[in-house]
Amino acid sequence: MSGPLRLIPGDGEALPAVPRPRPRTPTRPSWAEDPIDELAERMVEQVASAVHPYEVAALLESDGLTNEQMTRRYDRPDLFTLAEDLYTRVPRHYPQPAPTPDPWRPDTVRCALRGVVFALPGLAYVLGAGLWQGAADITGLVVSGLAAWAWNQALSHRAHLRLATEGGAAAARTLAVGAPAGALGAAGIGLLVCGPDTGAAFAAGQSCYLAAASVLLVLGRERALLAALLPVAAGGAVCWLQRPPDVPAVVLLLSTVILTAGAAAHAVRALLRSGPAAPKGAGPPRLRSLPYGLFGLAAGVLAALAGLAEPLSVVVLTLSMGCAEWLLYHFRSLSLAALRAAGTLRRYVLLEVRALMLCLGSYLALLAAGALAVGVRPAPLLGLGAVLWTALLLQAFSLAWLPALVSLATAATEAGAALAGLPPDPVALASRTTAALVLAAAAARLLTRPTAHR
Repeated sequence: MSGPLRLIPGDGEALPAVPRPRPRTPTRPSWAEDPIDELAERMVEQVASAVHPYEVAALLESDGLTNEQMTRRYDRPDLFTLAEDLYTRVPRHYPQPAPTPDPWRPDTVRCALRGVVFALPGLAYVLGAGLWQGAADITGLVVSGLAAWAWNQALSHRAHLRLATEGGAAAARTLAVGAPAGALGAAGIGLLVCGPDTGAAFAAGQSCYLAAASVLLVLGRERALLAALLPVAAGGAVCWLQRPPDVPAVVLLLSTVILTAGAAAHAVRALLRSGPAAPKGAGPPRLRSLPYGLFGLAAGVLAALAGLAEPLSVVVLTLSMGCAEWLLYHFRSLSLAALRAAGTLRRYVLLEVRALMLCLGSYLALLAAGALAVGVRPAPLLGLGAVLWTALLLQAFSLAWLPALVSLATAATEAGAALAGLPPDPVALASRTTAALVLAAAAARLLTRPTAHR
């Protein structure tokens, strides 16, 4: 080309217009820091605990992130893409909740106190032994005591239900009606069996005491019950040296009955004033308390049969009740710890079975030590203790019918063998071992479900 190129319009053919490039978002160089990493670092705690990218998207939206920021700064087309990217980059980490107080931590002092008030009433039978006249009186005391024990177990369960769901006033109304009715019924049974003599009077006092003591135990008045038992405790201490005459013995026995009944009446009256009257027909169905009463009857029969064979075994069993209650609370505490510590269902089951074996084994070890200390055979006592403790454990989780039926079957088997004149030891050992294995297997199966501990 020899001449200059003319580019002025009008002097020839104009050149076509060159299109200008559209402005676009500058691309981040590969060596620049990724802003998503910065965002992930800033929100690491919230993103790490998220269970789904949608949860991260909600966090970003609540943080005020706009569509323009997503496209210009983070180079992502929409909110959900950015959320999925963050969810992928940040490893999952679920922080443990802050430790909370253990609601099932055993109250050692209270359990020890309850063990004492369970054991001290046995001194009344030592103190009042001179008031019984023949086998009819003893039979009347046993039958009356069994009736009172069964009734009071069912009554205590119903009162506990109303105490938990409706408050102290509702529980007090249940006790105000049920306790006197049970005492009158058990005293009437004692009168029918013993006849109108001192045995019937002792059965009436026994029935009144059991009803009043049940009221105090339900309402948590263990110290008041212990104070009411001081006259019997003093008389029992004197009996170690020399049994007192009948008149002082009767005075001490009546003092305990009157003090216990007075303390129970005072506690019920105070609670009745604390709440409004309940509507007619209120409260849980009465049938729910039936298995607890049946278990009380079966436990009483088993204890009575054990006492016929070896009276000191009943003393050991009674003294161990405070420790048995402590271990029930301890099992609940271990179960709660297992729920918090186990990361898998299999590990939870293993921890729960270990807790069951630890608590049951500890109770049986205590019974064995007590049996050896007083010189009774450990095997029958261990079988009875295993049945009672596992039954109480299942009842603590509102699993009542199975332990009631198993205990009733065991008691009926042993009572039937005694009436038939069969050797009591082999029958008792076989029936108690079988019942203990059935209840322990049921506990291991039912209580290893996390839903059982709600």
